[in-house]
Amino acid sequence: MTSSISLYIHIPFCDNFCDYCDFYSVKKETTNQDYIDSFLSAVITDIKHQIDFFSIGFFSIGEIKTVYIGGGTPSVLGKRIKILLDALKKIDGFAPLEFTVEANPESLNREFLEVCAEGGVNRLSLGVQTFYEPSRMAVNRFGNTAILEKRLALASSFFPDSLSVDLVTGLPYHDEKVVKDDLKRLLDFNPAHVSLYSLTVENDTPLEKKIKSKEITLPDKDVSDSLWLNSRDILKESGFCHYEISNFAKNGKMSIHNLRYWRMEGWLGAGPGASGTIIDDKTGTAKRYTYAADVDLYKDEPFIHTAICEELDKPALMRESLLMGFRYSEGPDKTLFKQRFGCVIEDCIPQTLERWQDRDKMLFLNSFLSEAFLELDKRMCANS
Repeated sequence: MTSSISLYIHIPFCDNFCDYCDFYSVKKETTNQDYIDSFLSAVITDIKHQIDFFSIGFFSIGEIKTVYIGGGTPSVLGKRIKILLDALKKIDGFAPLEFTVEANPESLNREFLEVCAEGGVNRLSLGVQTFYEPSRMAVNRFGNTAILEKRLALASSFFPDSLSVDLVTGLPYHDEKVVKDDLKRLLDFNPAHVSLYSLTVENDTPLEKKIKSKEITLPDKDVSDSLWLNSRDILKESGFCHYEISNFAKNGKMSIHNLRYWRMEGWLGAGPGASGTIIDDKTGTAKRYTYAADVDLYKDEPFIHTAICEELDKPALMRESLLMGFRYSEGPDKTLFKQRFGCVIEDCIPQTLERWQDRDKMLFLNSFLSEAFLELDKRMCANS
């Protein structure tokens, strides 16, 4: 079976660690140019190896249709990202419709943007989070309002129709006035896409420790929920389509790469901490692999046989297809679901769908999925 696929590349370097982040990265200041070049070489070797590895057996990779370079902070690579972009172009089947690179404003410059644009990147995802400086300082986020606005103007000049920006609500010192001002400032730069997140406190992060020690406090849950909902309403009133739990797009500028995740289409993952999923549509099963969050190990052995691998059987893949699919406003791809699993969604969870037909599944996704999975498990047991 030959199929198109997506590619995620994790760049594990940052200039600074934000207190709320639990993604794997190391500080760039602890590396040097040779170290980074060696890592980039390992990434390319790994991607080529994965393509060969997965083209033996039930699955054959045709074209790489979307690419997402995330992190970490890819923009800290500066012009060195050209090494990666040039090498990707030479891979057989490399023909992305959408090619996204993440950046943070504090490490963004014209040289990086020029290299990306010349290297085939056609979408930029910029992590703004908030313009409010007390909130940024409270979570150890670099960059002030002046820098953010200057870099947003620069980014929008290179990617005027394909700039995506991340915002976070519920940070320390956030209130309705602050969040409204964040949105006003952001919308002045006319982004095509906005990812709007409500702050989540991850385990074992510096933010969690600061909260436990009462060094900082967050808005209470009701206030935090209200901040996100009001922000959602402002985006919708400004012409953005709310097409996924945390994602909003103008003029059809939805993230094609992320849509492939939500549709549970296959992807390769390269880089320490990255994971990939290869799906067999004929059997309704999948293979998933995840690399250790260790850049030194990855540089030495960047091959699929060093990753932790797991098999997703039919029930597991069915649950994950529902979980990911109902994040999307249109729900799971019904044709693909039936093709993979030999049944329609309405026959798998009819009672849950009936109870939720007039309710917002995206807004209360956890509650909806809890009911859906309980019903799905009962039906599977009854049919086994």
